[in-house]
Amino acid sequence: MYLFTSESVSEGHPDKVADQISDAILDQLLAYDRNSKVACETLVTTGQVVVAGEIRSNAWCDLQDTIRQTIDRIGYNRSELEFDAKSCGIFSSIHDQSGDINRGVERENPEDQGAGDQGMMFGYATNETDNFMPLPLSLAQDIMITLARIRREGQVMTYLRPDAKSQVTVAYDDQHRAIGIDTIVVSTQHDEFITEEQAGSKTLAEQQMLEQIKSDVENILIPRTIEERVKTLAVRELFKKSKIKFFVNPTGKFVIGGPAGDTGLTGRKIIADTYGGRGAHGGGAFSGKDPSKVDRSAAYAARYIAKNMVAAGVSDEMLVQLSYAIGEANPVSIYVNTYGTAKAGLTDEEIARRIPELFRLSPYGIEQMLNLRQPIYAETASYGHMGHNYRKKVKTFHAKGEPDKQIEVELFTWEKLDKVSLIRETFKL
Repeated sequence: MYLFTSESVSEGHPDKVADQISDAILDQLLAYDRNSKVACETLVTTGQVVVAGEIRSNAWCDLQDTIRQTIDRIGYNRSELEFDAKSCGIFSSIHDQSGDINRGVERENPEDQGAGDQGMMFGYATNETDNFMPLPLSLAQDIMITLARIRREGQVMTYLRPDAKSQVTVAYDDQHRAIGIDTIVVSTQHDEFITEEQAGSKTLAEQQMLEQIKSDVENILIPRTIEERVKTLAVRELFKKSKIKFFVNPTGKFVIGGPAGDTGLTGRKIIADTYGGRGAHGGGAFSGKDPSKVDRSAAYAARYIAKNMVAAGVSDEMLVQLSYAIGEANPVSIYVNTYGTAKAGLTDEEIARRIPELFRLSPYGIEQMLNLRQPIYAETASYGHMGHNYRKKVKTFHAKGEPDKQIEVELFTWEKLDKVSLIRETFKL
């Protein structure tokens, strides 16, 4: 038996605030120029937003409007939070994309488009959950999504503020099957909802607030998470039969949070963004980067490959690595690891060799295969880039001097299971 832990963070976590700002700027540019080349980094701290990076686009983005709308949507819209959409300072140091990089990306024939950088990207899938994600991360994300919904509804736990973190530890047997939920950690920012005057002392006020939050996490948040987010009967049974250890706001108080409590940076939650420490990660962040950057697009492609392979029954779990050289169109290498779970006598080498026959893996091919030149990235910037349901959505964009623009987009195309039949036919499954 062994334990494995993954964490998630809320949309109000300072690093996720930065990610959402970067992706909101990217979406605004893609909405008006699908060929925009964007690498936008964001820093947030007490009362201040700094954006920097390289952009080449025929579109114009009102940074003030885009940034303030994003912060307001997250929930930082009160002065007492020390980070307010209406009053925070905004500083921009964005400049044009380097011509030395651009010459390796844009070609006369779009299909010859080179990778925007070198690097290796990983995708992972496992059949231990219905969304083919590792169970510890899936549950940690579910808890954060449910907590945000409770905060927005404002009916219970009315003291909630936007910043929060969760962590889930799952017990596995020696055959790597989940057998229990060992520990759940929840830290959530909150108002000073019990005053020193009401409680009789500062210490008693803090104790009473903590007791209330602990009770609400165990009796409201977790049951609602199970009801709304956990669809698999076997996982629900794990909650019933496990004697779960809870750690709620372990420091005892969490009033100061968000960018006022900790500086946030784009790309600092890449493990929560992907597989919670299972599989592997190549090190490149996603948010703020257009799909010519294989840090993002190839990571989505690798997930698309791994998920469809596992769903087709090629293996119980799979790790896929794609690597690229800057300016080159084709992957330098393709690696597959099925952890000994491959079916029908297949070898990892054979699976890797057949992947280019089934999937388009040049940067341009990935963009076309997954329809990535859409303004779809704000939705990826919180609660993970993987494991969500593919869906369509109409998004509205605003630009000064132009009428509002409505665009129907496809979200999370890399989560589609549209290659399963072809894979089964290819591998004779």
